[in-house]
Amino acid sequence: MFDLAQLRCFTTLAAELNFRRAAERLNMTQPPLSRQIQLLEHQLGVTLFTRSTRSVALTAAGRAFFVEAQALLDQAHRAAQSARLAAIGESGALTISFVASAVYDVLPRAITAAKRERPGVDIALLEMSTFEQVQALRARRVDLAIVRAPLQQPGLVSECLLREPFVLAAPAAHPLAQHERPTLEMLHGQPFILYAHTAWQPFNELHTGLFRASGIQPEFVQALGSTLTILSLVNAGMGLALVPRSASAIRFEQVRFRELPLPKGVCGELHLVWRDDNDNPALPSLIAAVRQAARDIYPQN
Repeated sequence: MFDLAQLRCFTTLAAELNFRRAAERLNMTQPPLSRQIQLLEHQLGVTLFTRSTRSVALTAAGRAFFVEAQALLDQAHRAAQSARLAAIGESGALTISFVASAVYDVLPRAITAAKRERPGVDIALLEMSTFEQVQALRARRVDLAIVRAPLQQPGLVSECLLREPFVLAAPAAHPLAQHERPTLEMLHGQPFILYAHTAWQPFNELHTGLFRASGIQPEFVQALGSTLTILSLVNAGMGLALVPRSASAIRFEQVRFRELPLPKGVCGELHLVWRDDNDNPALPSLIAAVRQAARDIYPQN
């Protein structure tokens, strides 16, 4: 079967229709060029050129083959270019998994910056629970995970991306929604919607521990895993909730957000996690973009 070198000899001669000029363009002498053309014709079993002492012309078979040969050379060039760009992280694909709350502010900023810096890299997004993200990392289905709790596991790199305060989410008709400076003590006896207790969600223990340490007993009415679902219930007037401040970007008609003074250690965290053996060249630039987005939002972190 013919090779790319033979195709280059053929297409150059087809363009020049002159052995001397074609050989000069290919930086070779005429005899090797003639042998390459003869070998190609033998392999194809057709005559590609008619030759005389004065002229060279393409046959019908040669004209048909020229179109396909040029396309093959173009494809080979694109393949080589694609490989070079992928090797330096300028093209390729990345998959990011995330907990829902990461998409409110940090992730959109990071994706915008990453696409601006690496427009040739396709970025796919997958919303998953933290447990699902761990499984996806292990199976190499995702390159980068954004989770709420640190993942100190063999083979994974985990770093704290940001820490953000909690804010009070209150139904618009609730008195605390109108209060300029509500305090933690004002939550005592109030209907309250908790985050569900799971191995991968730290907010339940964080909030219940805060209430115990402060001697405050809200009336817990629901425990749910999703910030969006919790805010839906707040919107319906079912109770108050503490949510990460980034969640205040979600707009519900009947939800009001109020700053609440809390101890310094009581905050929500987002963590970046990736495999320590991930060799995707585009990954470092994506991690850098996510870090920068977090610093832009929370410069104190």
